[in-house]
Amino acid sequence: MRLLRYWLAATILPLAVILLGVMAGCNQTQNPQEIREKTAQATAEVKNDAEAVAAGVREGWSRDKPLDLNTATRDQLVSLPGVTVAEAERVVAGRPYGEPGELVTRRIMSKPEYDKIADRVVASK
Repeated sequence: MRLLRYWLAATILPLAVILLGVMAGCNQTQNPQEIREKTAQATAEVKNDAEAVAAGVREGWSRDKPLDLNTATRDQLVSLPGVTVAEAERVVAGRPYGEPGELVTRRIMSKPEYDKIADRVVASK
């Protein structure tokens, strides 16, 4: 249901805004350059909204399905809150893990950094 709301917000709402703008513009004369600029601006806004929705979907996916530290890719690890590329590479290099808490005990991450992702990771055996 949440994904549906994000999708609706990212697709329907910007289209409605564009349509209202076009309808308002029917009563006024605009030159082609102004129309192109407004269209480009609206397109950029829709693109930003779509990227935000995609980020929300990725975040929702990672909450529902924790990442396995022993199989996750570097890019998947970087998608976790606060995880840098360097940390993700250390996680990959330190495999295998018996439990997620080994990220702290093996000094791959600090405790505060690990606390940000603790509920989003597992370690399969």
